[in-house]
Amino acid sequence: MAPAGRFSAELKVFEQHREEWLRSHPGKYVAIQDDVIAEGFFATYAEALKAGLQKFGVRRSFLAKQVWITEPVYLVS
Repeated sequence: MAPAGRFSAELKVFEQHREEWLRSHPGKYVAIQDDVIAEGFFATYAEALKAGLQKFGVRRSFLAKQVWITEPVYLVS
């Protein structure tokens, strides 16, 4: 898959559920591969990553993402 399309399916699933997840799991992390969501929401990125590895394995990429209404901006100077 081309880099521009990487995680496009996972991001689509995330956007489809964002409003629902903001109400039920704000600030938590979720792991998604294609249109499959790992069981549960997680307090830390590390927990979501571990759950994603257990659910999906290491052979294919998956997305671990925090549920926020807007994406945080990080400045590096």
